[in-house]
Amino acid sequence: MATSDSREVVIDATPEEILAVIADVQTAPEWSSQHQGAEILETEENGRPRKVRLKLKTMGISDEMVVEYTWTDHSASWKLLSSSQLKTQDASYTLTPDGAKTRVRFDITVDPSVPIPGFVLKRAMKGGLESATDGLRKQVIKVKKG
Repeated sequence: MATSDSREVVIDATPEEILAVIADVQTAPEWSSQHQGAEILETEENGRPRKVRLKLKTMGISDEMVVEYTWTDHSASWKLLSSSQLKTQDASYTLTPDGAKTRVRFDITVDPSVPIPGFVLKRAMKGGLESATDGLRKQVIKVKKG
């Protein structure tokens, strides 16, 4: 059964700076505890990743998945192409400029391919949302400081 959740965070950076960190998928393990690795399989003409193989581990469950990204000036989203643990995963970052800061909304929907107890799935989703927002904010600030 598909489960959805979302979380918002405000980051002291421009949408361009935030999207640059999101696009640097190979550094995701530095700021997301669930990411074990990332390999870019295809890129867009502007150099941003289009297809990416991700290695993830959460709540003791390991997965290798391939996702396809879609980019705009104020968003990054991906759709699951293949996975050993999920039937579907759709996720997106929506960035809304707010003065010198940016409001970042992260939305995710997952549908596990195997039954997972509700409390385990809820805890895994919470960890993913925290990494996707708080982890992203910390990484953006780190990159800005150089």
